[in-house]
Amino acid sequence: MSNLIRPALVLTVAMTLLTGLVYPLAMTGLTQMVFPAQAAGSLVAQDGKVIGSSLIAQGFKEPGYFHPRPSLAGEGYDGALSGASNLGVTSKALIEAVGARVDAAGVVGTVPVDLVTASGSGLDPHVSPMAALVQVPRIAQARNLPEETVRALVQSHTEERILGFIGEPRVNVLMLNLALDDRKP
Repeated sequence: MSNLIRPALVLTVAMTLLTGLVYPLAMTGLTQMVFPAQAAGSLVAQDGKVIGSSLIAQGFKEPGYFHPRPSLAGEGYDGALSGASNLGVTSKALIEAVGARVDAAGVVGTVPVDLVTASGSGLDPHVSPMAALVQVPRIAQARNLPEETVRALVQSHTEERILGFIGEPRVNVLMLNLALDDRKP
């Protein structure tokens, strides 16, 4: 019997060390070498101070800023509370929440769905180019800028599909708002 238990225990210990220690350390070291900024959290700094991450949305609510997708991850886009609402399309609570968000969006015409629905994580830093473009009139008015100037800023911050076919075109709201702040009125 011991000739069966010993190999099983050795294999268990070996696999635990390999998959629980060696592999994670090797992958961490590799990512630190190949993708140092991403491995450190894709932090965004301004004047030497970390102000956010390009991978996690922030709650911009002022009229002079582009607004991200709504978040269900607590107040302030809390990464510890990441998650979806799990409400179905026939849920009265979801229909009421989306209706309130449409009213609050302050957009004339059709409101892009990503401005009124939360993502699966509740932390997505991107909106669609259309969601950014429908906000241009509000931002231009609040900042006393020509709409064409703000629209050009959105176009210059639109990220295309990865490898031309993966994902959808998108705009990182934090990076766009920082670029907007860098503009001199």
